[in-house]
Amino acid sequence: MHQTHEARRDALRARLVEHELDAMLVTDLRNIRYLTGFTGSNAALLVHSAEDKRSVFCTDGRYEQQAAAEVGQLEQVIERQCGSALTRRAAADRERFRRLGFESQHVSVDTYDALLEQAEGVELRRAPGLVERLRMVKDESEIEAIRMACAAADRALAEVIEQGEVRAGMTERQIARELESRMMDNGAAGPAFETIVAAGAHSAIPHHRPTDAELCTGDLVKIDFGALVDGYHSDMTRMLVVGPPADWQRELYQLVRTAQAAGCQAALGGAELAAVDRAAREVIERAGYGERFLHGLGHGVGLDVHEAPRLAKEATGTLAAGMTVTVEPGVYLADRGGVRIEDTLAVREDGNEVLTLSTKELVTV
Repeated sequence: MHQTHEARRDALRARLVEHELDAMLVTDLRNIRYLTGFTGSNAALLVHSAEDKRSVFCTDGRYEQQAAAEVGQLEQVIERQCGSALTRRAAADRERFRRLGFESQHVSVDTYDALLEQAEGVELRRAPGLVERLRMVKDESEIEAIRMACAAADRALAEVIEQGEVRAGMTERQIARELESRMMDNGAAGPAFETIVAAGAHSAIPHHRPTDAELCTGDLVKIDFGALVDGYHSDMTRMLVVGPPADWQRELYQLVRTAQAAGCQAALGGAELAAVDRAAREVIERAGYGERFLHGLGHGVGLDVHEAPRLAKEATGTLAAGMTVTVEPGVYLADRGGVRIEDTLAVREDGNEVLTLSTKELVTV
């Protein structure tokens, strides 16, 4: 993996040239992991320009041995205030580092002031999103980690259904805990995010948090969850119904499933992000439920469960092979119930690969 991380830093250096930066201070831990492989909780990275292909890594004494193992190929500084230490390092060589980029979207006002104190003779320039734009296109090792995370979630859902753990009388919170436990039993380091289990009228709340509400016969049950494997996330939503579905539930489900299929079919390399959203949204709008589709169609998935690109009405840009995104249309009827169906998929040169493989039939429990 050292060669992979070095190639990613080289790709960042090319961006530095485009933005007329002599170096970049990286302080977001997800971005540091992407560029170095480091998995600790305190670090910063100074990436030099294309003319001087060096990087300096900083962490504190708690992670000295871990850093030696994970990023031993890089020059290392051991200090607690990592960003300040590397900014001071750049300022000490201000003849070469006159323009230092920093991740302004991740830096608080107080942290910026601390960096500024160390940046004597060096211009701090806002450089948001440089690493995140590199992260949008995944390599095969990243896609494999996401595939494994999706598989852990698929198996967990199958097990809780097969074991009868989604049934009348169970609470939303009990089901969420059981899913999270089973994901870890199936190889996940943990859940990708707080599991959503929403029954009955709660299913109309897009990001409902599980409660002690018990499932009742006739409830729609929305389960939105994912697993974390090697730092990479999965994201999937499936719908169940307790007992035979009512006609309105079956019809609403079929509408959302049709919209979701349209979104998946449109999610191809070169497709405009807004056009992919529109492909699914128009299905729902034609059915008269456009105002009840309350969010964008999807988002990127990777080291963050929500990352670029966004599939939404106002999104700009296009999909490219190697991007991993969700497609998750939903219709939410307040005080009645809602349906969302979501897959994680990888965009390929000749189409896309759906990574979440659980059935998309409306499962009766």
